[in-house]
Formats: sequence, C-alpha cells, structure tokens
Amino acid sequence: MRVVFVLGMVICSLYVMGQDVKIKIEQLEAQKSSLKSQLVEIEQQLEGYELEQCLEDLIAIGLPSEDYITHSAMILSYSEEHEQAAWVSHIILPKIESGTAFRSNDFRTDPKILSGTAVEEDYFLKYAQADGSYEYDGFGYDRGHLAPSADFRWSTKALSESYYYSNMSPQVDEFNREIWADLEASLRSYVITHRVPLYVVTLPVLEDDLPSITRSINKVSIPRKYIKVALDAANNQAIAFSLENKKADRLLPAYAITVDKAEELTGLDFFSKYNNPQVEAQYNAELWFPELADGDKEPIYAPSLPRGHFNTLNAALHAKSGRKITVCGHTVGTRYSKKGHLWLNLDKQFPNQIFSVFVRKEDLVNFSGDLEQLVKNDDYCFTGKVESFNGTPTMNVEDEKQVKAYLRIGLME
Repeated sequence: MRVVFVLGMVICSLYVMGQDVKIKIEQLEAQKSSLKSQLVEIEQQLEGYELEQCLEDLIAIGLPSEDYITHSAMILSYSEEHEQAAWVSHIILPKIESGTAFRSNDFRTDPKILSGTAVEEDYFLKYAQADGSYEYDGFGYDRGHLAPSADFRWSTKALSESYYYSNMSPQVDEFNREIWADLEASLRSYVITHRVPLYVVTLPVLEDDLPSITRSINKVSIPRKYIKVALDAANNQAIAFSLENKKADRLLPAYAITVDKAEELTGLDFFSKYNNPQVEAQYNAELWFPELADGDKEPIYAPSLPRGHFNTLNAALHAKSGRKITVCGHTVGTRYSKKGHLWLNLDKQFPNQIFSVFVRKEDLVNFSGDLEQLVKNDDYCFTGKVESFNGTPTMNVEDEKQVKAYLRIGLME
C-alpha cells in the first residue's frame, strides 16, 4: 500500500508540475502577443511621424510655387486646365530598400481637388463579361505616375495615395515602361547606394497648345515632355532630366541636364530655400550613373549620324532584316573566346551589352594589324547584317572593308 501511495504522490506532483509549465507557456504566449500588438502600434506611430517629417522637409527645402495641396508624403499643384498635376514633390527615403508595401493599383480621384480630377474613363473603358472578367477599350496612353508608387513602398498609406489621378499623366506606353521606368529606378538606386534621402520634383511640361486624349471625358492634355529634378542635400549634388513623351532613342544619361537648365525650361524655382547655386549649375554624371565610371558610353546621338548609319540602340530594330546596315559606337569591351574568336562590345560592357561584333578566328587574317587593339576604346562603325545572338543584336564581320573609324564615316557618303 505504501508503494502505491508514494507512486500516487509522484504522479500528482508531475501532473501539477505539468500544469504549471502549461500555465507559464500560456502566460508567455499572451505576453508575446501583447508585445506584437504594441510593436504594430509603435510602427504605426513611427510611420505617422515620418510622414509628417517628409512634408516638413519638402516645405523647408522650398517648393516650385505656393499654390499646392499636401498628401501624406507628397505635395502637388494641380492644373485644372490640363487635368493633371502641374508638379509633384516628394522624397525618396533609404527606407525603400526594406519597404514591404507594393503596387496597390487603387486608382481613384483625389478628394482634395475640389474641382475634380481625371477619372478612369479618361484613359479607357471596361466592360464586364459573363465570366466575371473585363474587356478593356484603351485610349492609347498609360496612366503614368509622376511620383512613382515604388518610391513610397515604406508606407502603405503613402503608396496608396500615389494612385490618385492627380498624380497621373497620359504617357506613351514605350516611354512609361522603358526610359521613364529606368529613370525612376535609377534614382532609387542612388538613394540605396548612398544611404541619403533624395528630394524630387516631377512635372509634365504643360503648354497652351497641347493635344488631349480624344475620347477622354475631361479632355486630359497629353504632355510632349516631362522633367524630373533631384537633389541630394546631404552631399550637395543635384541633377535633372528632360525627356520627350515617346520611345527613347538614347540611354538615360543623354537626357540629363542641370537644375538651372530645368528652371530655364519651366520658369520654376526648384528647391527655392536651398541656397547653393553651384550645385544647381552642374552635375556629376559618373556619380549618378556609376556604369559610366566603369567604362560604358552613351550611344552616339542617332540624328547626328549620316543616312544609313545607326547607333547601337537602333541596331536591334534591324535584326534579321536581311539587309546590310552600318552600326556605329564606342568599343568598350573586347575578348577572345576559348576557340579564338574575337568579340567586341559597343557602348555597354558584358554582361549588359546592347550590341556586339563577332569575328571568327579564321577571318582575323583578313585584317591588317591587330583588330582588337585597333578598335579598342575608340569609336568605330561596322557594316553588315544584324542578327540576334542570345538576345543581343550582333554583327558578323569578316574583313576590314566592313570596319571604318567613326571620324571617317563622312567619306563613306
């Protein structure tokens, strides 16, 4: 009996201990849940203060005009005549690197524009289908963000507000999705690399004679040109860009201008309370485009080339056309393959090449001298058929008659 009694006591004791542990686990889980709730509340408060700080900093650096409305993280001036913002000012913060808010696509009217903004029917119509999907009837233009949503991915609220129609402007699709997107990504890259905030003002150049979207309810104007201005006040660096609303025929660095030039083109005073004229009078291209410091070059300006000659960007348009053309550019990279074939990359280096020249090993004897050393780090034109090789426009060159120094292309006419 005594053994049974002792065994019973042990079992009871273990049961009580088990209950104590279970209670402690439950208490800690409840405490953990409470801390999570507190953390969410703190993060919301922190975001609120950061949004307030953004607006204070934008006003402190100086806005282009005094007629504006404020949102959580952007300030804009609205043009009722053109049904889009005259300008939008915002800050790109280093926090975008760790931001977790992404495209919300909640396009809607801006409640702070009392006269009303553009609406969805200014850009396209949609018709509900029996299966629940929609058939879209577009008017030919993208709803292009002036202040891009990705610049606000640290704040769900600010990102959502970037989808107000007051922040939209009709853009040619190849412009919006290519060079304009490249510019937006380039500025974010600068912020992440240098760990500094970037003050940005974006505007469509609104003129009296602008055409409008024909089928648009509110007759939204179609800008011919856009300007974006950026200031790194921490390092006293600035740059601006002027781009036409069409598919670009050059790379982004070719569209860079000084802030002074942007002010001349628009008649506005950007960053009016930032007193450093020297910064606005110049820009350091290699600082904003690190690839230039690494040896890449801007493709030759296409209109400056003689008839029948193309820069490296336009060469892709003639891939597999079957006819011979002449492509001109700067030889930024050369290399021999394992089999001894020579590869030349023009304007952009491997692995980001945009045009390549290929010379077979057996054809190298058709050149007087060392072809690699002849064309390396210099401007040359190559004549032949362009084909796509692993997605890169490529020309096969067999003899020196197909190669001519860029400075001599006038003799080829």
